[in-house]
Amino acid sequence: MPIDRDFPIVCVGGSAGGLDAYIRLLRHLPPDMGVAIVIVNHLRFVDTLLDELLPRYTKMPVELILDGLAIRPDHVFIIPAQRDLHVLDGEFRLKAISKPRGWPDVITVFLRSLAENWDGKLIAVIVSGLDGDGADALREIKDVGGITIAQKPETAAEPDMPDSAIASGCVDFILSPEEIARKLVRISRGDVDPPAVA
Repeated sequence: MPIDRDFPIVCVGGSAGGLDAYIRLLRHLPPDMGVAIVIVNHLRFVDTLLDELLPRYTKMPVELILDGLAIRPDHVFIIPAQRDLHVLDGEFRLKAISKPRGWPDVITVFLRSLAENWDGKLIAVIVSGLDGDGADALREIKDVGGITIAQKPETAAEPDMPDSAIASGCVDFILSPEEIARKLVRISRGDVDPPAVA
């Protein structure tokens, strides 16, 4: 039986200060908008607690990703620490982290995998964090027809990652977390205005 991939995946990439952005975003998303939310957070040496914290702020099921887990709409998926995340045949694939030293590039790795292996619509969202993970893959998301969004830097606890995304020249929208949520709802309904970046 073929896997239904006719739903959007929203990759929300963040790091330091990301928890605030994830909470503000999820609080404003309806539980039945028909998209899969994948939170790719930089964590190096400690296990994530996002799968325990975020269920307080959304009615969608929140799951820590296991290798081979099927991607489903109306769920929030959390990357585990010390793993690179890929997608293949409608499932998540976990691999040993490919950059064990220096700043992680787990967001870039996942976005590139999505661009290569996901047939449905893609939305890349870069929120608060240090360094510039994710920025290098935004062009690939746009090349396959995806939409790219950066958190408005003045609304981010750590603006490095949104600033790097914006500097790439490949960001369609620059918005606060609450505005990102409203935009995602519009995208899920097929009501998307043309990208306009100030």
